[in-house]
Amino acid sequence: MAAYDNPRAEAGEQEFSFSRADFDRVRRMIYSHAGISLHDGKHAMVYSRLSRRLRETGQSSFSTYLDALERSSGPGAEQEWQEFVNCLTTNLTSFFREEHHFHALAQEAKAYVGKPLRIWCCAASTGEEPYSIAMTCHEALGNLNQVQLICSDIDTNVLATARRGVYSADSRGLSPERLRQYFMRGTGANSGRIRFKPELARNIDFRVVNLMHTQWQLGEPFHMVFCRNVMIYFDAPTQRKVLERIHRVMQPHGLLFVGHSENFTESKDLFRLRGKTIYERV
Repeated sequence: MAAYDNPRAEAGEQEFSFSRADFDRVRRMIYSHAGISLHDGKHAMVYSRLSRRLRETGQSSFSTYLDALERSSGPGAEQEWQEFVNCLTTNLTSFFREEHHFHALAQEAKAYVGKPLRIWCCAASTGEEPYSIAMTCHEALGNLNQVQLICSDIDTNVLATARRGVYSADSRGLSPERLRQYFMRGTGANSGRIRFKPELARNIDFRVVNLMHTQWQLGEPFHMVFCRNVMIYFDAPTQRKVLERIHRVMQPHGLLFVGHSENFTESKDLFRLRGKTIYERV
């Protein structure tokens, strides 16, 4: 039953009781499973997002839902844990967001003409960032034949959108030239939509990766890693663990691109600042 069909919701009351103990329990569970650290100000956000999941699963309270989640086992349990994570992750993105990174990427990519270039985008979200990386590499190299771009996220819903590569024709960040070169325009029922050209997406590999897992099956070390606006959701000890793991899957002197509000100068044994929010693997 949707919230607007519920008399209590229409009267401005919460559909489900949501105690401080419930909130603290959600915080512990999402931290343990995904490393996400929720501060006190996220109480309303957690209620809004998880209450939808309670309705979908037919649970009558947060405590019974969380009990069922913690007791569950088998493939169905894994799926519900994934839904739990999907509800609580935040996905804010656009094409060519933090544009200076793509200028730097274009310059660095030119050094790989005729050589393999491996890039990992570890917070792919709905795909605007991976496709921005692909377009930049294509412009710098003339093709994507030598580029292997692995794009991951913990949220399966946004990855499904990324794989489709379909967006609104007025998406922010796309120039008319790039729209013409890299996208197909929808017609009929798909009018007003664009799709990233499938022949250019062949070397893009979308997959689910939980940064909290200790083993990442990612293949050969990467020359560049985009991990932007991810660490802001982790506390300091978790940030350090993730940085150590990223360090292990990168080539020496590889480049790490991070968000504008992220600073890792305290991890100088792993990365040194190379430019504006760009770090070089030590």
